[in-house]
Amino acid sequence: MEKKSSLTHIKISFAKALTLLSPRLNTRVLYRHRFGRWPNLKTPQTFNEKVLWLKLNTYYKNPLITQCADKLAVRDFVKQQGCAEILNEIYGAWNNPDEIDFSQLPDKFVLKCNYYFHMNFVVTDKSKLDIPATRKMLRRWLHSTGHLYKSEMQYSDIPKKIIAEKYIETADGSAPVDYKVYCSYGKPSYVMTCLGRSATEQPKFYFYDLNGTLQRDFSREGQEAPKNYHYTKPEGWDAMLDYARKLSASFPFVRVDFYMEQGHVIFGELTFTPAAGMDTDLLPAAETNMGATIQLPTA
Repeated sequence: MEKKSSLTHIKISFAKALTLLSPRLNTRVLYRHRFGRWPNLKTPQTFNEKVLWLKLNTYYKNPLITQCADKLAVRDFVKQQGCAEILNEIYGAWNNPDEIDFSQLPDKFVLKCNYYFHMNFVVTDKSKLDIPATRKMLRRWLHSTGHLYKSEMQYSDIPKKIIAEKYIETADGSAPVDYKVYCSYGKPSYVMTCLGRSATEQPKFYFYDLNGTLQRDFSREGQEAPKNYHYTKPEGWDAMLDYARKLSASFPFVRVDFYMEQGHVIFGELTFTPAAGMDTDLLPAAETNMGATIQLPTA
């Protein structure tokens, strides 16, 4: 296990170094390793290829994309689009973990870094929080260069901060469902739900069209769903799609992520390069059909 971990670390370090030399070359090498073929970056057709094209061209160090990839700065964009009412409450934002006065935070809250992803820490009982260990974790987050691994350069100019925001309660105490709306220039096409996201469970991904019809051949979970599977659209579904239209209007592609709380739509984030354009979990039908919905810029 230790040998495998060391080898993985070496590969990641090499990829980061290669990004500094050439993000395009690193992207091609990683894609070749993952998919067994070179990506078509001249006339991209699939979902992943189009995301890669945008990552390396339109979205490359684009100031608007950088702002909207920043989990704190994107709040100003959401307000500018007339959607302030769906922003989750935040308790504070800090440049340094030592600045955080935990005594001023509620018993339940979420800590996250405004930069990149996989840097979220849910606190459901502050009395059990190991504050020194938490500060150490947050310092590690602020020193992360994770975006270099897969050449997601829209994150490179984000001033890193730690955010504390309201914990979203659910009726049964489970993690809230993620709703991820795939859009191109203000037109939603598909919605992915992420169920069972927690520290102990592997999440399950289901894709639906805008009417809530399961796209069985988009994901393994969809293929494995019972034949009589029926999805009941939650209260707030139509409102969520309207917000997605507003927030995605300026972009050739963006995934607009939401939560729901008793029918109330809550904004999550804007995701411009899902899986960095290297999502090996997408089945061929998803690659083809979702790719066809992305309208790339002509100039």
